[in-house]
Amino acid sequence: MPLTIGLAPMVAAMQTAWLRTGKEHWYRATRFFGTLFLINFAMGVVTGIVQEFQFGMNWSEYSRFVGDVFGAPLALEGLAAFFIESIFLGAWIFGWGRMPGWLHNVCIWMVAIAVNLSAYFIIVANSFMQHPVGARFNEETGRAELVDIVALLTNPTALAGWPHAIFGSFMVSGTLVAGISGWWMVRTIRRGSSAPGSFTDDAHGLWRATLRFGLWVSVLGIIGVSLTGHSLAQLMFVQQPMKMASAEALCTTETDPLFSILSISTMNDCGTAIQLIGVPFVLSFLAGNRFTGVTLEGVTDLQLQYEQLFGPGNYTPNLFVTYWSFRGMIGFMAATVIIAAVGFWVTRKGRVYGQKWFGWLSLIVIPFPFLANWCGWIFTEMGRQPWIVHPNPEFMGTDDPLGRDEIRMIVDFGVSDHSLSTVWTSLIAFTLLYGVLAIVWFWLLRRHTIAGPLPPGAAEDIAHKEYAPDDDDGVAPLTFGDGDSADDSGDASAGSTAVLTDPRADTSEEEK
Repeated sequence: MPLTIGLAPMVAAMQTAWLRTGKEHWYRATRFFGTLFLINFAMGVVTGIVQEFQFGMNWSEYSRFVGDVFGAPLALEGLAAFFIESIFLGAWIFGWGRMPGWLHNVCIWMVAIAVNLSAYFIIVANSFMQHPVGARFNEETGRAELVDIVALLTNPTALAGWPHAIFGSFMVSGTLVAGISGWWMVRTIRRGSSAPGSFTDDAHGLWRATLRFGLWVSVLGIIGVSLTGHSLAQLMFVQQPMKMASAEALCTTETDPLFSILSISTMNDCGTAIQLIGVPFVLSFLAGNRFTGVTLEGVTDLQLQYEQLFGPGNYTPNLFVTYWSFRGMIGFMAATVIIAAVGFWVTRKGRVYGQKWFGWLSLIVIPFPFLANWCGWIFTEMGRQPWIVHPNPEFMGTDDPLGRDEIRMIVDFGVSDHSLSTVWTSLIAFTLLYGVLAIVWFWLLRRHTIAGPLPPGAAEDIAHKEYAPDDDDGVAPLTFGDGDSADDSGDASAGSTAVLTDPRADTSEEEK
């Protein structure tokens, strides 16, 4: 999940900041956001296991055809990356106060590295479906066989897609950290603090610091997504021109076509597409790194080419889904841009901010980078249709001696030969399962967020090993239960978080 990929290095950076500066708010931030990471990681394990079984169920024909190739990066992901994650995450969860601080910090950094390494292997597997390399076709077995693992791991589509996915994850995690921190900053300022030992300086010391940290990470994500998205788009214009033509509702081949801001058409009918708003130079720059003189092939012309190469059939993806998912991917990213601009402005020059509208804005923007990521994956996968393994354009229409021109598969040929009732039953069951897990995931995140962080002074327990109610030998491990004594109204019992009542205790006269 994007949140896990981005949040792991953020939590590691928070712990590093605590160890290097000695500032307690970074320790409390590590424990607070570390539990959010743990919740998300656990859900990712549960949902990811189901996907592995799907390859042998409804997609068994696909697995039979490219399993020798597709399975290699997935095996590396499981053996190398996932085991590293599990081992070091366990050491980090239960190692508070039981190992030297630097070694404990190394554990979470190893988790962060392994999570991103895991993402790379998954992107490699997916990139083979987008642009098959490193394999040959065995006519006797009717299967694709891996012949060059280096070519597979250095697939140019993977090398462009992996950083794009990582920066997208930074955008998600940065916005989540900033959104929760902004909400808590406003909440702390407006209610103040009256309980003994509660957070008198949290608005500035804790939440402003994590808010701005989250905003910087989200800005890094936005810049990275934009730059890597540009290089990935250039690859797609070469490797999957039908996908990019469909994304623009570009029906006929044109030189320097306008970038479509808004086009309308009847459902999935390119011939009726009408461009209402277009911008010059943008599409030419995306495709060829120059503003003029770029000719792009249209959907209709590409359809005729594919019919000549592969025989009769519909080789055009769903234009409605492809067109709007591409715009959703870009449009939903605007919410992160807005919270970054507003958040940096209201916290400039050491200020904190307590107006309700900013607290609500901080919460409202959290889902939007998730939606941008979803739209990006919908565009990536649906725009490739009807291919489940898209033919490599380098070998299309050739008689390649290694049979690489035969490594392609239509979706209809990739599904298992199951009855319609079996497919519907499994689809409904998986949908309900994932729906229940989504509810549990949201409930856990919401409950922990409302409960808040550990109280001030908790960092001293690391040195004295006193923060362990059930274990006198060390500090309490990180669990779902940190702060779980809070109820849904946001109040908490002693030792978890503070009851916030005093309005704007630490604001300046101007801010009041």
